[in-house]
Amino acid sequence: MNDRQINAFRQVMRLGSVTAAARALAVSQPAVSRLIGDLESDLGFALFDRRAGKLFPTPEARNFASEVERMFYGLARLERFARDMHNLRQGSLSVATLPMVSFQILPRALSAFLKDHNGLRVTHNVHTSPRVADLVAAGQADLGIAQTAPGRSDVRHLQSWRTDCVVALPVGHPLAGYAQITPQDLKGVAMVALSFQTVTAGYATERFAEAGIAPEIVIESQPSYSACALVAEGLGAAIVDPLTPRQFPPTALCTVPFAPAIPFDLHLLAHADQPLSRPAAAMATTLAETMDATPGVRRLRDVAGAPD
Repeated sequence: MNDRQINAFRQVMRLGSVTAAARALAVSQPAVSRLIGDLESDLGFALFDRRAGKLFPTPEARNFASEVERMFYGLARLERFARDMHNLRQGSLSVATLPMVSFQILPRALSAFLKDHNGLRVTHNVHTSPRVADLVAAGQADLGIAQTAPGRSDVRHLQSWRTDCVVALPVGHPLAGYAQITPQDLKGVAMVALSFQTVTAGYATERFAEAGIAPEIVIESQPSYSACALVAEGLGAAIVDPLTPRQFPPTALCTVPFAPAIPFDLHLLAHADQPLSRPAAAMATTLAETMDATPGVRRLRDVAGAPD
């Protein structure tokens, strides 16, 4: 059997005559008759009864036609699948981020991305920075946004951004009207500290040590959203990233820049060795555009091989 024979048979069965099949295939009627005869010889049984110059399908032909249609349906489905993959409407994408990115940045990026690629299945998980990096390194997440400790060689930075930490304060706090807050200003002030394992907590410890101030820590909490919720209840001040407090109404808490500046760097992560899938590369571009458009976030550096 060959494709031309199968196609000729299919058209005869669908259109009901050799004449119509020849017209559909843009070949002569004898060519169609010859293809059908060759197919019958290859199969070893008759597909049509020939009476008065016409072809009448045998029961075997009807059974065989059902299998042929299933085959063509499978090919058509395969073509649609490949077309959807080409148009980024088929496949899956997994993204892992810090909580602060999950509030607005990632939803905005996904909203823009899925308008053009709405057939993709997207998974988003929220974790700590080390866990985000671990997932990307293990191939369990295509992309990650996190802080990362120096020296990790199992992930690569596609792009990096910097924000500066702020002091989150309850509304009406005595320091709320300050232009900036220093460790000296926080002497004796009740503090809600982030977990000592976080990058931000490490910077904060350094700043207070350099100023010779021992912070008055009343609660240690993680993540930043939890710390801000405690601040909103009046339990203390917290040094956090500038994005998380924006999720709280201005009647709940306010923020003041901290000095000396504590950087809160964010990195768009991918596996160190594996190339990005087409959906992941497109999503990386959308994420970068969304990050660039976020107030208070500035591009730290361009990285070789990063998406445009």
